[in-house]
Amino acid sequence: MKTIFLLLLSLITLPVFAQDAVIAVGKAGDEKDKLVVDDPQVTGLTGDQKSLALELTEILRNDFAFYKHKFETVDYFDKGKNSYSTPAIEKWKGHGITYFVASDVSPQGSGLEARYKTYSVLTGKEIFSASFRINKEGLRNSAHSIADSIYRAMTGKASIFTTKILFVSDRTTTKKSEILKELYLMDFDGRRVEKLTSFNSVVISPSVSPDNSRIMFSLISDHKEVSRNRVRTVKNIDLKMLDLRSDKISTLSSKPGMNSGAIFSASGNSAYLTLSFSGNADIYEMDLGTKQMKKVTAHYADDVDPSVTRDGRLMTFLSNRPGKAHIYTMDLSAQEKNVNRVSFVGQFNATPRFSPDGKEIVFSSWVDNGFDLYRIDSTGANLSRLTKNFGSNEEPFYSPDGEFIVFTSKKMVSKREAAQDVFIMNREGEVVGQLTQNFGRCFSPQWTNITK
Repeated sequence: MKTIFLLLLSLITLPVFAQDAVIAVGKAGDEKDKLVVDDPQVTGLTGDQKSLALELTEILRNDFAFYKHKFETVDYFDKGKNSYSTPAIEKWKGHGITYFVASDVSPQGSGLEARYKTYSVLTGKEIFSASFRINKEGLRNSAHSIADSIYRAMTGKASIFTTKILFVSDRTTTKKSEILKELYLMDFDGRRVEKLTSFNSVVISPSVSPDNSRIMFSLISDHKEVSRNRVRTVKNIDLKMLDLRSDKISTLSSKPGMNSGAIFSASGNSAYLTLSFSGNADIYEMDLGTKQMKKVTAHYADDVDPSVTRDGRLMTFLSNRPGKAHIYTMDLSAQEKNVNRVSFVGQFNATPRFSPDGKEIVFSSWVDNGFDLYRIDSTGANLSRLTKNFGSNEEPFYSPDGEFIVFTSKKMVSKREAAQDVFIMNREGEVVGQLTQNFGRCFSPQWTNITK
C-alpha cells in the first residue's frame, strides 16, 4: 500500500535530477585483520556432544564471516592441536595472524562446558577468557553470545551477532486468497524465523520501540460505515501496537485514510506517523499515552515516511514538494523549521533511514527502471551508490552498530514471477548474506534487539 502511494506521488512528470559527485559502487580497501577460530581441544565427548561442539565452532566462524570487511577468517594448519593449553604466539605471529580464538570443550551432563581464550597476537596478550555451559536447545543463543563477547574484546564495540531482524512476508497468501502479509522475526543470520501475527490481512511498515518491548505497524482493516441507511464494509489503514511483554495488540489510530509509516520517537513516548484524514498526507507526532496529535509538517504537498535521529533533533522524510517523491530533512523543534531537500538522484526516492549516529541517510532511488540503494550525508553531501545490477533494491535499514544495511531485493525468476528476499550488505555496498529464500515475498526489514 505504501509503495503504491509513493508511486502515485511520482506520476507528475519532471526532469530527472542528477546529484553531483556520485561515488560509484565499490568495496572498502582497508587492510583486514587475520582471525583464526580454531577447532576446539576435546576431551571425552560422546558422538552427540562432538556434533554439538562442531556446530558451535561453525556458528562462531559464520558469525565473524559477516564482518569480512574487517576480518579475514583463516584456517590454522595445526587445527585443534593444544592451542588452548599451549598457545604458540610466536608461531601465530609468523603466519601473520592478528587474533587467535582457542577453546577447550569437555562433557557437562548431556551438554558441554566450553572454555574460550582469545589472543591479540601482535601484543602477545590474552584479551578474553570465559567458560560457558552449552546445551542443544540454547546452542545458537550461546554461540552468538560467545561470538559477541569475543568481538567486543577485539574491537571494544558491540557486534550484530545477538541482534534480530523484523520483517513482513506474504508467504501465507494462497492462490485462493487475496494477498496476505504478516509480521516475522528472525536471527540476524536468517535462522529461527518466528511468526508474530496472524491477522489474515496486510501488515505494513513495522517499527520497534527503543526499549525493544513494543512493535508499531499498520494494518489494512475492515470498518463498518453507514451510508443512506445501509451498512457497508470499507478498508482503512489503521495503526496498531503489539506489546511483546503481554502479546496484546491495541489500536493507536484509526482515522479515515492513512495511519501509516509510524516510527517511535527517541524517548519511545511518542510516535511520528503519516495521516491523511484531512485530505492531504502530513506527518504528525502522537503522544502514545494521551493519543493527542501535533502536526509536524504543514505543506500542500504530501509528506510521508519519517525517520528520526536518536537524539530526536532531526527528521528525514519523503515529500513530493518538487513534483516527485524526494528526501528532505527538518529541525523537529518546530513545525516546518529548517526544511531542506537533500536528494536529487533518480526520478523519485523511497524509505529514507538515518544511520545510528544520525550522520548518514540510506535510501532507495528509481534509476534505470528499478530501485537501487544510495547513502548520503544528512547534510546532502557525499552521495554514494550502494547497489547496481543486483535486481531492484528497496527498504534499507542500518544495523545498530552502523556497519551493515539490511534491505530487500527483487529478482525475476521467470517472465511472470519475481522473488523478493532479505539481504545484508556492509555499509560500503558489499553484499555479505542472503537471509531469506523461498519464504514468500519479503518487505520492510529492520534491525532490532528484541529478545523474544
